[in-house]
Amino acid sequence: MTASDTALIVIDAQESFRHRPYWREEGVAFYIDRQQALIDGAMKAGIPVVRIFHVEGAGPFSEASGFVATLAPLRIEPVVTFRKQRHSALVGSGLDVWLVEHGIRRIIVSGIRTEQCCETTTRHASDLGYQVDYVGEATLTFPMTDRRGREWSAVEIRARTELVLEERFARIATVEEALGGALRQVA
Repeated sequence: MTASDTALIVIDAQESFRHRPYWREEGVAFYIDRQQALIDGAMKAGIPVVRIFHVEGAGPFSEASGFVATLAPLRIEPVVTFRKQRHSALVGSGLDVWLVEHGIRRIIVSGIRTEQCCETTTRHASDLGYQVDYVGEATLTFPMTDRRGREWSAVEIRARTELVLEERFARIATVEEALGGALRQVA
């Protein structure tokens, strides 16, 4: 795979999350650093950066809220932005058509939330035949409490997500691994 048939998908990296009760600052600085490195590396390598926003009819994910905007302090200049109303970025957003029209065969998945929209999009893309690199370090999530009352940390959720995706739906990659081949072509 090359930069010309690869796209970076940045899923739901938006201010809306700061206005949800589960938002925590823990892990955000690391996520921002890794997400920005992935965006910058993709742009340097000529990999198109695709931004996805999640939108709903009301609340902090509504367009009217003003929070459907890139999570600060991320800097992103996407080649295209899509809006979705489902967990998978490939359902009803137009992303699927854009990928086909641009000859994309490999996608790099990043964004928010690790175990929800990022994982769902990864599984969906794999089932559609895309080669997927899942960059867990460039995803963000928040602790969750299960029905038995156990709180799962964001670190545990990320580890679980990578476990169930690895070698079944995606290659689990660091920022550098996901960009490695493309950056070597540029050098």
